[in-house]
Amino acid sequence: MNTIHVDVVSAEESIYSGEARFVALPGESGELGIYPRHTPLITRIKAGSVRIETADGGEEFVFVAGGILEVQSDCVTVLSDTAIRGKDLDEEKANAAKAAAEEALKNAKSEIDMARATSELAVLAAQLSALRKYRKK
Repeated sequence: MNTIHVDVVSAEESIYSGEARFVALPGESGELGIYPRHTPLITRIKAGSVRIETADGGEEFVFVAGGILEVQSDCVTVLSDTAIRGKDLDEEKANAAKAAAEEALKNAKSEIDMARATSELAVLAAQLSALRKYRKK
């Protein structure tokens, strides 16, 4: 069977490490799909879900808050400050954080505060979207 090794790593821990048939993730310019023997690539990724089709035919979902993707012919590495396993996503917590970010945006007193709140809202919207995708599987 043709597989590629996949590592998804956050700033705190290794989130996923294993063999996969296919990986899909949110590239900076659109969705990326990686199969074994893919052309080497280094690029930034946006916040969203990483879908890993495992060697045994199962699926793993991981939410990433942006980061870097490195692809070699036999290995895919996803580096992200924040990465959360699909099964560990908490909708209530994400909705509460989104409400707090919306409040911070309303009360922003400087462009920096506004940019920070807008960025946080984008990440939380992507996290909620990833959570919905995970629940559909």
